[in-house]
Amino acid sequence: MNTQRHNRMRWLTLFGTIVTQFALGSVYTWSLFNGPLADKLHQPVSQIAFAFGLLSLALAVASSVAGKFQDRFGVRNVTLGAGLLLGVGFCLTAYASNLVMLWVCAGLLVGFADGIGYLMTLSNCVKWFPERKGVISACAIGAYGLGSLGFKYINSQLLAHHSLALTFELWGLIAMLMVMAGGLLMKDAPVQQVVKARAVHDFSLAECVRMPQYWLLAMMFLTACMSGLYVIGVAKDIGESLVHMTPAAAANAVTIIAVANLGGRLVLGVLSDRMSRIRVISLAQVVSLIGMASLLFTHLNPALFFISIACIAFSFGGTITVYPSLVSDFFGLNNLTKNYGVIYLGFGVGSIIGSIVASLFGGFLVTFHLILVLLAVSLIISLTLRQPGEKGPMKLQTAVK
Repeated sequence: MNTQRHNRMRWLTLFGTIVTQFALGSVYTWSLFNGPLADKLHQPVSQIAFAFGLLSLALAVASSVAGKFQDRFGVRNVTLGAGLLLGVGFCLTAYASNLVMLWVCAGLLVGFADGIGYLMTLSNCVKWFPERKGVISACAIGAYGLGSLGFKYINSQLLAHHSLALTFELWGLIAMLMVMAGGLLMKDAPVQQVVKARAVHDFSLAECVRMPQYWLLAMMFLTACMSGLYVIGVAKDIGESLVHMTPAAAANAVTIIAVANLGGRLVLGVLSDRMSRIRVISLAQVVSLIGMASLLFTHLNPALFFISIACIAFSFGGTITVYPSLVSDFFGLNNLTKNYGVIYLGFGVGSIIGSIVASLFGGFLVTFHLILVLLAVSLIISLTLRQPGEKGPMKLQTAVK
């Protein structure tokens, strides 16, 4: 492949990935629909919100199998299929007349479509830019985060001017067209040839799961997702319960979290191309520890509360941005979608563990203590972890065949 054609294809793939990720990020506007759906189905909001829990779980499971679909059908075809399924899921949600149908359509179908498109397009895009993996991850995952902000405005306007059913249909149509348009610009990344600095090669998933490093990385990722997702989910309640803020003032936590999350994605993503990625994860863990310790052990006022949740959101956003490149550092680029896919299951598991612990042991303070311990253990792991077969950090160089 000549250099000019190669550059054109990878920049088109990056643009297509950003468009697709922006549309896929729209699922994080789900909270806008809890109230209207509760009124329509005459069900409590907690039952309606369970659909988003199922969506998060389906997203993580789909991400773990996306690599197999890409191997068989190619990134473009799978992205087109994911866009179509996303549109169908939203349109069927428009006509959901009971909880089970809502959970199946909005939870399982939309979550599966989102997960297939999210990790596969991200991993493929990173493989096109082996020399700047951190920046490219930041661009793609940053677009996913911006999608939640952009579609918050779009969906708010749709709800204000149209019926609930038509809003879901238009949301599905817009998201489907964006995902499919982005997919048409994508190409499968060429196979990366790893130049071995010492004894490194591309590991298959079967080889990875036999390595302790793989499961230690998975444990660290699950902890980061558990801390970030749980705090994001209860931030408003923390403000009201621990800081005694008014509901309107506590709701500002949503904006603080969105800005900090996006900032973490961009800052730590760019930083990961300038220093060891495992050290960037260590830095993120320290920031999260500071935030969690502040929530637990200080006398909170509104300013300190916002700073604390911002630290946790910043760390979470940065971690999920750096991790694809970190996994490729440890186990190679060519099998990244599969190798990272299993680790990404920690996103779905982490999203529900915090809620389960809180419901079993009486509130979020117990969960915060558990997260604090897990973060401390994860920090120790990140400071001592080494790449497979090496006693010290190892540098990889990659070239395109």
